[in-house]
Amino acid sequence: MALIRVLEIENFRAVKSLRWLPGPGINCLVGPGDSGKSTILDAIDLCLGARRSLSFTDADFHAIDFGRPIRIALTLGDLDDPLKNIDAYGDFLVGFDADTGLVEPEPGAGLETALTLQLTVQEDLEPEWTLVSPRAQAAGRTRNLNWADRTRIAPARLGVTGDMHLTWRRGSVLTKLSDGKANASKELTRAAREMRDAFDKKELEELAGPLKIVTVAAGNMGVPVGKAVQALIDAGSVTFTGGTISLHDDDGVPLRALGLGSSRLLIAALQRKAAEKATTFLIDELEYGLEPHRIIRLLGALGAKEDVPPLQVFATSHSPIAVTELSAHQLHIVRKNDEQHTVRRASDAGDVQGTIRAHAHSLLASSIVVCEGGSEIGLLRGLDQHFTSLGDKSLAANGAALVNGNGDETFSRAIALQSLGYRTAILRDSDKSAPAEEEAAFIAKGGSVFAWGGGRALEQELFVALPDGPAADLLDLAIEVKDRALIEAHIQTISNNAASLKDVESEALIDGLGLDTRRLLGNAAARFGWLKTISTMETAGRTIVGPAYSETDDSLTDVMDGVLDWVEDGGR
Repeated sequence: MALIRVLEIENFRAVKSLRWLPGPGINCLVGPGDSGKSTILDAIDLCLGARRSLSFTDADFHAIDFGRPIRIALTLGDLDDPLKNIDAYGDFLVGFDADTGLVEPEPGAGLETALTLQLTVQEDLEPEWTLVSPRAQAAGRTRNLNWADRTRIAPARLGVTGDMHLTWRRGSVLTKLSDGKANASKELTRAAREMRDAFDKKELEELAGPLKIVTVAAGNMGVPVGKAVQALIDAGSVTFTGGTISLHDDDGVPLRALGLGSSRLLIAALQRKAAEKATTFLIDELEYGLEPHRIIRLLGALGAKEDVPPLQVFATSHSPIAVTELSAHQLHIVRKNDEQHTVRRASDAGDVQGTIRAHAHSLLASSIVVCEGGSEIGLLRGLDQHFTSLGDKSLAANGAALVNGNGDETFSRAIALQSLGYRTAILRDSDKSAPAEEEAAFIAKGGSVFAWGGGRALEQELFVALPDGPAADLLDLAIEVKDRALIEAHIQTISNNAASLKDVESEALIDGLGLDTRRLLGNAAARFGWLKTISTMETAGRTIVGPAYSETDDSLTDVMDGVLDWVEDGGR
């Protein structure tokens, strides 16, 4: 019933301009903070919700530009019979072309019959809801949806709390399950009268004194109150609404006392049961209050794994668990490029499911550095910790994520993430040639590549570029991690038994490490993986490379400065 086919937003809060074609099932909006995800949910709620009025302020206009109206338009397809009623909506019916995503002026062959509902707010801050179509506009006709139809298709929204959905308030999921017929006004009035009668029978001694004073004062002023005034409940002033009736457990405890996660799971399950009554469900921060296994249960309740979606769900998330569990066609990446917002379905980028599940956290960032291996990730982390301790802005604060390119897959993973609309860079070794066509395509689309010079791998670069003391410290770290006897064997293998670990240590102590010895150590470290783990290289970056950074050769620092500057540019 009434699925959203097209969403258009103009000049509303964080969004200056957006046109998006959501899917029929789960539409999970992901992306960095402040990218406009919540604004999109608010736009749907305000346009489609059953409200007779709304309060807007100048701050609701994009960049406070109240000279340009707010416009939110929803094109609705999969209409039921009341919404396709010719007498009521004939002049307003349009056609939606699923192949092109275009809305045609009239229904026709190969087109889905649709309605476009529009909310506009001018500088007078008064909202106006209208159905729009070229034919109606040409005829000078305007109208809104019938109130009954609006109430029927209004979305349910689950925010940070969901107490209202556990009562029979207007718009709650329980009301929808009751077909809107849960009219308990007579019963509530009776309950109020019984409460008044029960209160009448109680003798409240603490009120006796004030009541006498009131009686005397009334007599002195000639106010007719009888022999004595009483303190009774005024049934007319007792406000009971549908929200007064709520769900309780078998001990009588209100279910609003449930933990946040439990109540959100219950409400999602109830919304699933109410799917025949209302198919649109809005969820802010779907992971809020839920452990990982319960996030998975929530997604299951919403039909994440079902071939025929029971609901059209619009959700926001910052959870890697949600990103991992959902399919690429259910993930929609929100990006802001200059003045234009875009929402792109992840599956439109091709076969990216594996990349998404392996690096779910990266979809929540604004910039991504694809590192050739774990050692590059570790070095960047360690340097980040060192520079942050000196007061610099961290990688995380700049919205950057680090992704392991897994060696030969570096360019393919970077291109996949780039195709999703992410600002992407690569940090790689240069001991192997880059795939020319992939590198050219990546750079042509705005990607940046940073690599060590001289055909060196990271370990080779470190042993060549670091000053004597830190280079010796790096060797000590390798001995600590790998074992002295193993390092000794590796040095002998690389040098064809021409050098030993003791020789290297003596040279470092007496004369400092020469270039040939540095190359020997770099080759051994690269070949035998002395520092290959993220944690080991993170330690090296934090305790060795970082403190010696200003004295390190430019061949290393120029590359690292390039990466760090690139990250910082994306955080501005």
